[in-house]
Amino acid sequence: MTKIPFAQIDAFASKAFEGNQACVMALDDFLPDATLQAIAAENNVAETAFIVADGEARWQLRWFTPAVEVALCGHATLAAGHYLYAHGGFDGDQITFVTRRSGELYVSRLADGRLEMDFPAAEVMPIEIDDAVSTAMGARPVAAWGGPTYCAVFETAADILALQPDLKALAKLGLADSAWGLGNFGCLAPGGDGGVDVTSRFFAPGSGIDEDPATGSWHTMVAPVMAQMTGRSVFECYQAYPGRGARIEAELAGDRVKLRGSSVTVIEGVFRL
Repeated sequence: MTKIPFAQIDAFASKAFEGNQACVMALDDFLPDATLQAIAAENNVAETAFIVADGEARWQLRWFTPAVEVALCGHATLAAGHYLYAHGGFDGDQITFVTRRSGELYVSRLADGRLEMDFPAAEVMPIEIDDAVSTAMGARPVAAWGGPTYCAVFETAADILALQPDLKALAKLGLADSAWGLGNFGCLAPGGDGGVDVTSRFFAPGSGIDEDPATGSWHTMVAPVMAQMTGRSVFECYQAYPGRGARIEAELAGDRVKLRGSSVTVIEGVFRL
């Protein structure tokens, strides 16, 4: 029987039951893809992050939803960094995660205890509003942007909170040639409760997740879109989700995005395979 160290972590959270759930599992080497996918399905949280040591302060990193392997996952990267600092004995200045489709990603610990992730900024551009997407969303945005996924911009945070999309319809729509493929949609609006700069939600039925509670990768698109809309570079972001929600500080720094937040370990144990 193989025993794999396991932790379930609430990422972009200051306490349990906030942010987004991720499982982190440290391996000696990656198991076959079908096994990794089966483990992620068994864990049944938004993402499972698998890490393999790859030298001094370096780890290989892959992410799986219960249904597919994904090209980039922010909250599970934050969870993996938290795992190494809190449970893996790492105390260095910076962790380098080597990924297959998103290059090298960096996580460091700030003086206030939060972690900062350094990701490539998404390339974004205004696009025409898709009428079919608007129908599936149940509301027409005021603008749309293209990038790794489809971004719908609404006028107010209240518009974002009121969305009740047809998820079956959304799963077949979007930008087919985008990095994240069909069925993945970010929605944002300037402002929001508590003085935040932007309120958003992220729907991902195409990736096996109806709605994601906290999506770091989505904020690599939020920051450049908001920067072009406002001329600013630093944003206090709130990703809304019933019963959870998450605060993410995003900063556009040239062709990189810095994402800052906290995480909390809620379960530790061993996965027996």
